[in-house]
Amino acid sequence: MLHKFPYEWTLKDSNFTKDKGTVFSCFAGGGGSSFGYKLAGFDVLGCNEIDPKMMKAYKVNHNPKYSFLEPIQTFKNKKDLPVELYNLDILDGSPPCSSFSTAGNREKNWGKEKKFREGQAKQVLDNLFFDFIDLVKELKPKIVIAENVKGLLMGNAMKYKSNYVNKIYKTFDKAGYYVQHWLLNASKMGVPQRRERVFFICLRKDLAKPFLHQKDLLTIIPKLNLKFSESKIIFSKIQEKNVKRNPLIKSYHKHFKSANNNGGSYETKNKNHFGYYYKCMKNLVCCTLLSEQQISIEEAPELLTTSELCKVSTFPLDYNFQKNKPIYIMGMSVPPVMIAQIATEIYKQWLSKI
Repeated sequence: MLHKFPYEWTLKDSNFTKDKGTVFSCFAGGGGSSFGYKLAGFDVLGCNEIDPKMMKAYKVNHNPKYSFLEPIQTFKNKKDLPVELYNLDILDGSPPCSSFSTAGNREKNWGKEKKFREGQAKQVLDNLFFDFIDLVKELKPKIVIAENVKGLLMGNAMKYKSNYVNKIYKTFDKAGYYVQHWLLNASKMGVPQRRERVFFICLRKDLAKPFLHQKDLLTIIPKLNLKFSESKIIFSKIQEKNVKRNPLIKSYHKHFKSANNNGGSYETKNKNHFGYYYKCMKNLVCCTLLSEQQISIEEAPELLTTSELCKVSTFPLDYNFQKNKPIYIMGMSVPPVMIAQIATEIYKQWLSKI
């Protein structure tokens, strides 16, 4: 089965049409989401990002018209932003989500102020989603797409502060938007990675009338179909042969866990090292990439190459990582093809008809 978007591609050979509308990205990282919008034909005007190293990588690879290196808390209060940002088709954001991730400490970090990387201000991650919605209220884009971790819908997160997700819904509603959320799996969207993410997708109420339908007796929402069923891409399809790989200390390899049918990463520990280890199994889709992860191939204590990781993440093979670890940037990013699929459907079902 052919896939709608390639998982193996380069910037130098791409033709971004920029004819589907404008996008601005917050918490942009190295620009994974921005690549997705570009692949779908959107014009990405720029980004907001707090990390200088991530911003440097973003600017080198995206050459944005506008870039704002500052915390969302100060950016949202600016009153002199370019006029183009007040006429956006899509405002995109991936508020940092490690405090809700199943790979993190979850409840132990909720409500705590923390400094996450050198040069960054201290932040309470739980609040960043609502800082982002404050920016939505200022810019009033047609559509908002906010991505977050699956853990937001799990366990005590559904009770935290009287239900965190419900609070998101109520805050978007007060801002003038219909909001819905989807839990999507990248492996069903043409991405060689089992990555599940929650997407909150919002449509401004004054634009929604042509799309409204009765979901149930109490709920009216804009209709949007986001069902994807592209064939899975197992690791053997992207594995490179006869390439030089970085070796892994053999004693570590035995601690690596193999995939099971549910996928995921596995935490292991010995007295010398602590981290997330994973063996890529040839006949399965690769696990979710984590920013501080080690991935070896099944049959040898050798790590995946950067180009293999790019294919797993659907990043361009010629991405310039600067001095950042490739796994860090890709582990922190939404796979571009995942966003391209969503953005294509939003254009087809909503924006093209507004």
